[in-house]
Amino acid sequence: MSGVSLPPLAAIRAFEAAARHGSFTKAGEELGMTQAAVSYQIKILEDRIGTPLFVRRPRQVTLTETGQRFAPAVSDAFERLGAAYTDARGVMEGTFTISTAQTFAASWLVEHIDTFQALHPTLSVRLEASQRLAAFDTEDVDVAIRGGHGPWPGLERHLLIEADFTPMLSPRLAQTIGGVEKPEDLLRLPLLDLGDPWWTVWFGAIDIDVDCDDRPPTAKLGSQGMLARAVAAGRGVAMLTPALYRTELEAGLLYQPFDRTETDGLGYWLVYPEGRRNAPKIRAFREWITKALVDQVR
Repeated sequence: MSGVSLPPLAAIRAFEAAARHGSFTKAGEELGMTQAAVSYQIKILEDRIGTPLFVRRPRQVTLTETGQRFAPAVSDAFERLGAAYTDARGVMEGTFTISTAQTFAASWLVEHIDTFQALHPTLSVRLEASQRLAAFDTEDVDVAIRGGHGPWPGLERHLLIEADFTPMLSPRLAQTIGGVEKPEDLLRLPLLDLGDPWWTVWFGAIDIDVDCDDRPPTAKLGSQGMLARAVAAGRGVAMLTPALYRTELEAGLLYQPFDRTETDGLGYWLVYPEGRRNAPKIRAFREWITKALVDQVR
């Protein structure tokens, strides 16, 4: 590597920031430079490479094909350099922002995140619970926890929980019909969120047809977390993921009458940009959450 000729670091920093923001002006604001200075540094880099890295339009810049290939490698290099510097200092500090699906936040993460915070007191951990997918290129987010199937281009992903599902209800509601002994008993009770395809999948696996059109309509509650609260309140039966409600099941707030679960491949995933895989705070969180979830299911 000692014989490799590299462009000036200032030019590479300007390119990385401009590629990340999609703007010379915003890159300048981050780096404490004028827009003209950013443009000049990138021109130096383009001259060294021998081809444009951005298409320049009024009020907008976009990466060329070469720029698109170059940007991830540059981001990864800066991330590795930052990680190496932080490791050398032996500390993790600053804000650590987790964007998380509301259901996962309410059902598991808020009960356990203080454990991670206690292990890393120099980090300021911040949760953002939202159904919206975090945009890593424009938002100050370190990692996200997403419900879905993936993959998501440009992101590393680690499966945290398989979102298998089974009917749940409150013990009090089950008692109103003398208990739930067989799946057909559930059909005598209000079924919440009947538009959820999980109903068809679970009952279809045991050859029972659920005719949603013949049942009284119920409000669509959306997130699984809202459904779980309605179930605990005795509103009806819902399809829920057992791994997310172990506390409520053990406390008797929720009742899972059957061991049978089904899946459609959906899960909750830890995701973050590929170039940040070696960042110490991301690595620490990844190791902590995967171990915590493994310990829970033992």
